[in-house]
Amino acid sequence: MNPKLGRPALLAAALAGLAVAPLTAAHAEDKVQCYGIAKAGQNDCASKTGVHDCAGEAKVDNDKGDFKTVPKGTCQKLGGKFDAKPA
Repeated sequence: MNPKLGRPALLAAALAGLAVAPLTAAHAEDKVQCYGIAKAGQNDCASKTGVHDCAGEAKVDNDKGDFKTVPKGTCQKLGGKFDAKPA
């Protein structure tokens, strides 16, 4: 490997990684936790009702205590809610 070529390539890769970081953070803000839409085994985190304590452990479809992270503006269209409180 040419040592003169290695350092600029490493620096370019590091700068490219820094440029992507703000895009990822901004993109994450466009997501919301939508309760009551997760299918069995497809929830994103622990149940708010204490039925289970990990992602992917939902036993039934559309449990009000399980959420799925979805793009902002789609939760209510899918029939979900922004909190796990009973209606």
